[in-house]
Order: sequence, then C-alpha cells, then structure tokens
Amino acid sequence: MNRLRNRLILLYVAATMPPLLVTAWAALSLLEHSLAFNATQELDAVSKSLEKTGREFYFGARQSLKEDAAAGRIQPVHFIFDRRGGWPATVSDFAATSEPERFALSGDRGDRLDYFVRHGQDVWLYSQPLRVPMNQLHDEYRQARSLLETTQLRDLRRGFAFTYLLVAVAAWVLTLAGLIYWTHRISRPIQQLTTGLSQVAAGNFDYRVEERRDDEVGTAIRAFNRMTEQLRDSRNRLVYLARLESWQQLARKMAHEIKNSLTPIRLTMEEIAARRAENDSEFLSQATQIVVDEVLSLERRVRAFSELGGEPAVSPKPLDVNALLEDRVSLLKSAHPDVNYSTRLAGEPLAAYADEDLVKGVLTNLLENAAQAAAPGGVVLGVTAKVNGSVAIEIHDSGPGLNAQARKTLFEPTISFKRGGMGLGLSIARKGALLSGGDIQLVEGELGGAAFRVLLPAA
Repeated sequence: MNRLRNRLILLYVAATMPPLLVTAWAALSLLEHSLAFNATQELDAVSKSLEKTGREFYFGARQSLKEDAAAGRIQPVHFIFDRRGGWPATVSDFAATSEPERFALSGDRGDRLDYFVRHGQDVWLYSQPLRVPMNQLHDEYRQARSLLETTQLRDLRRGFAFTYLLVAVAAWVLTLAGLIYWTHRISRPIQQLTTGLSQVAAGNFDYRVEERRDDEVGTAIRAFNRMTEQLRDSRNRLVYLARLESWQQLARKMAHEIKNSLTPIRLTMEEIAARRAENDSEFLSQATQIVVDEVLSLERRVRAFSELGGEPAVSPKPLDVNALLEDRVSLLKSAHPDVNYSTRLAGEPLAAYADEDLVKGVLTNLLENAAQAAAPGGVVLGVTAKVNGSVAIEIHDSGPGLNAQARKTLFEPTISFKRGGMGLGLSIARKGALLSGGDIQLVEGELGGAAFRVLLPAA
C-alpha cells in the first residue's frame, strides 16, 4: 500500500509541476512587462533633466548679471567701509572673506540673484530678479530624488515576483500535504484488508478488520468481515464433517461385524424361549430373556451406528417451518405427558428449503433430548424466527443446562452426558442439519437450561 500511496503522490507531482512552472513563468513574464514601464525611469530622467536645467539656468543668470554689471547696465548698491555697522548680514559675511566676488540667492523663494563685488574695502552689490524660484525648484528636485530612492529600495518587480512564487509554492505544498493525508486515509484501510486477506490465506479465520468508515471502503471492510465469518463457519462445518466421516467409516465397519453375529444369536435365543414350556425351567426362561434383551440392545446400537454411517438421499423442498414444529411437538407430547410443551411461532409464515425427513429427524432428536433434560414437570419451548436471512428453529428446556466440558464436546460422536446415552443423537442431528444446508448452534437458553438453534436456508 505504500507503493500505491507513493505512486499517487508521484502522479500528482508529475501532473501539477509542469502547469505550475508554466504558470509561474507566464505570470513572472507579465509582471516583468507590466512593471517595466512604470514611472520610476521617467521620474529619474525628469529629475536629472530638472537638475541640469536648473544648474544651467543658474549659471546663465550669473553670467548675465556679471556682464550687465560690467557694462554698467545695472547700478550697484554701495556699502562704504566707514558705515560698515549698518551692513546686511549677507554683505558683512562677504566682506569678512577674502573673496573678490560672490553670487548668492536671495528673496523668500530664492527668486533674486545677488552679485557681490569687492572694491577696496567697500562692497558693491548688484541684484536682479529671476524668472524661476530656485528654492522651489531645489525642493522639487530633492523630493523627486527621495521618491526615486524609496522606489528603488522597494524594488516592486522583485517583490511581486517573490510574493507570487511564495503564494504559488505554498498553495502547491498545502495541496500536496492534503493529497498525502487523503492517500494515507485511502491506502490504510486497503492495507488492512490486504493484511486480513493474508491472515485468512494463512488459515486465521478469526481475524477481523476494524470498522470505522461509512463509505465504500467501509462497506468493503464489512463485507470482508462477513466473508471471514462465513469462511470460518464453513471451515468448522467441513472439519466436523471430515471428523464425522471417520466415525462413519468406523460405524459401518462395526455395524457389519456385529450384525453378522447378532442374527443367529437372536434366532437361537428365540428358539430356546419358544421351547421353555417343554423344559419348564424358570432359570432357562430368565436366561433366555436376558440374552434376548441384550441382543435387542445391541441391535439398537447397530442401527444407530448404521444411521450415522449411512448417506441418505437429500431431497430439499420448501417447508412450512411453523407447521413442521407444531407437528413434532404434538407427536412428542404423547410420549412425554408430564412435560409442558409450548411454542412461540413467528408472526409471518416461514418457509425453509430443506429435506423434510432430515428436518423432522433433527427436531425429534432435539425435542426428545429437551424432554429428558426437563424431566417430569419441566418445560420445553419451541421458537421459530428469521435470523440473518436464514430460518431458525430454537428448542429451549428448563433442565440443568450444560457444563463447560459438555459444551466443548457436544457434537462429538460416542460422547454422551446422559445416562444410558450413546453420544450419537446430536451428531446425527447436526449431520442432518448440515446436509440440509444449515447447522445447529448452542445458544443461550430462555428457561434456564440448554437451548439449540437449527439454522436452515430460507426458501
């Protein structure tokens, strides 16, 4: 079963891996093409162009202001050294250096360009407005570069690709785990059934597979358990019939050997008894009577062995089980008037398919045994019912019941627990039930004594 599970897993991997790889490749390609044309590159280009344009504009404005100052087109503001205490901070900062000239942005938005020129200890300041606020231009450039750096750090294409692969692989692994779980659930009961079949093949008909499922596999397990139980019952029957066959051979041999001697003995003793009037000997009469009785007893034993060893022809037909039981009970009532016979028949007509003579013999034997066990004043109960698709006839008695030893060897030939019994009655009865396609089972008695159930196939 491990091979079956592994094959299912390999089949799943082989069936899902190529589509997964193709889907991943297609998705990553689409992501690559869709994210390649984002605003990052355009933003980078615009920011660099903005920086270049702003720098060129600034240096162009400086050159123009310097030329205008040199040509006298712009009048400067003179800051005299003697009046230095009233200079603006920007002028004072320039005067404190040794630079000959300096350019600086001024205004709230950096929209003016100042040109400082040193003349001895005096400072001349040239100034002109700019058409572009340089501070605003600088801030926009700084924001663009910051946004660009953040976008590059995030790397959207790599993030999307990694996320997609993670989700796809996780879904595939979860599906694989579910497949492994379900294959285990499927293969485990099949493995149990395989083990059960191996046990049955080895002769262990008591092996049972645990029933926990209600699906098709559970139905197969229940069918296997029923089959095993039926095989066990069939094996027990065959074993019993095989053992009975050996007793049958012994019975036929004994019957043949004893019968050859009984006939002349009986005839001779009957002749002696017929002539006792002439001899008028009381002792001779008693002796001959004893011999005749013993011979008759031997004949009964021979007939019993002959019946056990015989193979009667079986002619099954539909039988009314309720009527058959009532007929046997009525017959036995006259033979045992001190025993109370009663019946509890099934509410519906029950028909069995069996040999009528064999079934009558089985019921007569069981009812006779029940009457002897119940003793005068006891009770014998006959019950008919349908059990697991078979017709059942149960015989209960109020006798002392059976001990453990009797239960083990109940159907063994020549083993009897009754006084004067030969141990062949129940063996013959069970043989008749088996030949009819059924069996006899020992069941729990309702009256405190023994109880037997005759199972017959339903018509």
